[in-house]
This record gives sequence, C-alpha cells and structure tokens, in this order.
Amino acid sequence: MTPDVSAAHELLEARLKTLLPEEYQDSYDDVQPVSMGSAGLKYGKDGRVAWDEIWGSFCDLAMAGGPPHRGTLLEPAAKADIDLAPELYERASDELCRGVEMVTGLAAELSPLPGWIQVDCPNTSMAGWLARAIAMENVSVHVEGMALYLPAGPRFRLDKEIKNVVTSIAKTCHYWVGHTSVAQHRAIADLFKMMDSESPLIQPPFSMRNTRTAGFEKARDVAAKKIHSQTGLRADGREYHGWLGIDCLDVRPAIWMMRVMVASNVLCRRERNYLYVPVHPSVDRSGHRIAGLLARAYGVSKAQGVL
Repeated sequence: MTPDVSAAHELLEARLKTLLPEEYQDSYDDVQPVSMGSAGLKYGKDGRVAWDEIWGSFCDLAMAGGPPHRGTLLEPAAKADIDLAPELYERASDELCRGVEMVTGLAAELSPLPGWIQVDCPNTSMAGWLARAIAMENVSVHVEGMALYLPAGPRFRLDKEIKNVVTSIAKTCHYWVGHTSVAQHRAIADLFKMMDSESPLIQPPFSMRNTRTAGFEKARDVAAKKIHSQTGLRADGREYHGWLGIDCLDVRPAIWMMRVMVASNVLCRRERNYLYVPVHPSVDRSGHRIAGLLARAYGVSKAQGVL
C-alpha cells in the first residue's frame, strides 16, 4: 500500500467509525447482508395500521453492511401519475405522514414538490445521518438542512411502498436514537461540518421521477467514462434519474466501496453487486468529482484486498 493510499484508508476508516453506531465500529467487516424477514402489519381497534407496534427489532444497518430494506430503489411518483389520481395521492401521503410520526415522533407533512413528504428533524446532524442511512436502504431521500424528504405516490400500497418508507425511517431512527450517544451525535455533527467545508454533500437532484435534463445525461456519461478509464469498472446498472450504477463484480466490494463513498460525503447505495452513486451536474459539474472519489474508493479497496 502506497503512503497516499494508506493515508486515505486511515482517514476514511476513522470517518466511518464516527458514523457507525458503536456496536459496529470494530466489527463492520463481519456484518453479513442477511435479512431477518419482513414483519407483518398490525392493526389497532380503529382498523388502521398500528405502525408503532410492528417492530421489536431490525436487521443490521445497510450502512454497516447489513441487507438494504429494498432490493431496488423506491422512487417518488411522477407528476403525471399524481395528476391522474390526486385523491389516491393524498390518501397515501396522509398515511405515510401518519406512519412516520408514529414511529419517530417527528412531524411530517406533504411537500410542495409533488412526489415527496417532508419530515422535520431537530437538527441538521440527525437529518444528514438519516439521509445517508436511508439512501443505503434503497429508499429515495433528500436532505436540506433539518428537513428530510421521503418518496410518495398515488399507487403506493399500504403493505408495500408505504410500509417500505415507514420501515426505512423507523429502522434508521432506531439506530440513531437507541444506538448512538449524545457524544457521538456531536462527533457526527463536527464530521459533517468538516466534510461540507471540503465540498458539499453530493446527492441526486431533488426532482420528480422521470425528469431528464441534458446536463444530467452529459454528467452521467462523462462520469461513467472516467470511472471505467480509472478503475476498469463498467457503468451498466439499471437506469434511474440522478444515479449511476457501477458493476463491482461481487457483493463484498460493492458494500465496502459504498461505505467508503459515504465517508467521502456522497449519498450512496447498493443493489446486489451494483454500487449506485449520485449524478448532480449543479453540484458536481461534468461528474468529475464523483469519478475521482470512486477511483479513490476503488484504490483503497484494492489495496485492502477487497477487490
């Protein structure tokens, strides 16, 4: 391992240990992406889902190497779909907000931007940590200050998409509130400030599904070419707006590189052996930064014998 790669590895590992709940800090390499199975819905006397009574425990965090809650990304609905079924959209959004409030105690409401609900966190460090953790559970998320945005849609079903959203924030809030200390919260806040001073968090554009722009297409293609030239990895994953899927050839390097990218101030997620990184031309013009960070993650992973 060269001195530069060794220094990068030490920095990223220190950041990752700051982000992870204490129980994972010295054992995250041993966590397996194995699911405990899905909990069934429970209903109260009023006939509505008792969201706060469903879970007694959760799978390991995807951030630590556990299984993502979903196998593929849950996206917000397109505006055209919302306009065709406004009553269904309102009903699904109301239930999403109700579920989120029941399992977290945080206020939730419909966002002005169609396809999203807004969750208000008490501070920016909680919102930022939840955004990173929820993205790795393969649920669309966006963070702005203390506001966290989660996907909504008129075709969201109670036992599928609505449950996916509520489960993702219930799981991540469980680890934030119950498995990280106040002192660690302060350390995470300091880490976020330091990383933001270096460069802002890269996350997918905050937009409605199926929104395509020439800037995004160009940044995606440039990033894909640069990543391939620097690592040999191909960007041939499933297409999502705002995301670029990189084939890491196996699950283990995909998990390892996902965590490294999050420690580099990038929202990141995984679908099987594919690593998905955000493409946002307004934040990362032409995709150069995301390509450089992924090349660094690849180099560190290779030096560690993960690849």
